[in-house]
Amino acid sequence: MSDFFKYLTASEEDAAWGLYLNVAGVSAVKPYSPYPSPRHPENYYFNWENGRTLHEFQVNYITSGSGTLETKVGKFKINPGSVLIIFPGMWHRYKPESKTGWTEHYIGFNGAFTKNLFRQPLFNTNNPVIKVGFQESLLNEFNHIVQLVKDEKPGFQQECAGKLIYLLGRIVSISKNSEFANREIERTIRKACLYLRDNLNKNTNIEKLASQLNISYSYFRRMFKKYTGLSPYQYQLGLRIQRSKEMIMNSHKSIKEIAYETGFESIHYFSRIYKTKEGISPSQARKNNEKPEQF
Repeated sequence: MSDFFKYLTASEEDAAWGLYLNVAGVSAVKPYSPYPSPRHPENYYFNWENGRTLHEFQVNYITSGSGTLETKVGKFKINPGSVLIIFPGMWHRYKPESKTGWTEHYIGFNGAFTKNLFRQPLFNTNNPVIKVGFQESLLNEFNHIVQLVKDEKPGFQQECAGKLIYLLGRIVSISKNSEFANREIERTIRKACLYLRDNLNKNTNIEKLASQLNISYSYFRRMFKKYTGLSPYQYQLGLRIQRSKEMIMNSHKSIKEIAYETGFESIHYFSRIYKTKEGISPSQARKNNEKPEQF
């Protein structure tokens, strides 16, 4: 895609959606070219001496060339396949190396929903450069968003928002998978997940399970949580609650039977955990699901 950028004005409807774009663009900066382009508006343009602070989030994917990003935290090397994450209010400056230039794909955005997205631990001001390598799926999403912005048809903001959420999700997924790819620990965790799924009615001793998988309990628990986002116990508990919900909705078994079949030691403990997780008791969930009699 040739060089392009466009700054946008969000309507009240766009803002109410929760996520809206302010700018999108792509630029191939040639070696020894001035950076950034003086064509950018004053509130986006900056010089290296002063840097800048934005009032929006930006994600910038560098697909070729090298450079440097500096924030108040420190200096970060940018290589091909780097994603730069800029937060509102974060002083920063970045530029390509003169001898290499770079190709950048960037999106600036805001909205109430962004607060949810950027609670993800991967996105933080202490580590604003995420190394994902060349990912065709990411590049395609960036280019598709830029094309939507170019066309600016009705509803493009909402479509761009959906694609941006997917794009950020892909960045998280790629980063997480890179830590486990082709490693024995991934196979071990997958075995553990399958075992926990197949034995919901048992009170699995996680330390013994780790031992059976020939791995230390502390390392297993730490890596399991990194891989799934949950401790082994919380992972199995979530599966049990999900299974019990299905049985409450789709079977005629008593709450007591469901509790024991999903591995809970007592109906009272089951009811307490279920209410903590779901906000209502199992009996109330069943009552809410009951259809009125047809006359």
